[in-house]
Amino acid sequence: MFHVVLCMPEIPANTGNISRTCAVTNTVLHLIKPLGFSLEDKYLKRAGLDYWDLLDIRVHESLADFLRLHGKEKLWLVETAGSRRYDEASYPEDSFFVFGQETKGLPKEFIEAYSSSVVRVPMRPDPKARSLNLSNTVALVLFEGLRQQGFPGLV
Repeated sequence: MFHVVLCMPEIPANTGNISRTCAVTNTVLHLIKPLGFSLEDKYLKRAGLDYWDLLDIRVHESLADFLRLHGKEKLWLVETAGSRRYDEASYPEDSFFVFGQETKGLPKEFIEAYSSSVVRVPMRPDPKARSLNLSNTVALVLFEGLRQQGFPGLV
């Protein structure tokens, strides 16, 4: 089983799409507050469709609270400035894939603390092409981890 961690997500539709991906892959979703929306948001619910009862979702009050619980786990930070491509890393079972805010990414000090576990999705080197959509990036990285593990429990 893998874990997807959204650190201070801002856009409800992205989180809804990611919720759906986590539900169908039996992946735990962690949301770190503050959230840029309510968990009752209609766009969040619409994007997640009727998959909410399949989702294992855990909400953390802050990044510090999350790290107190999971800071010793295998955390993989996904950032555009990572030196290693996401497909070059080996993801053990129970890895945590951590994603930052849509507009700001992850906090700099957090990235520095876990610098050996930062990965990126390759993109064109154009400042106007800053990043992929968050939900697409989550799907890419999560499915690489699942592929490496032989898609456990999935058909």
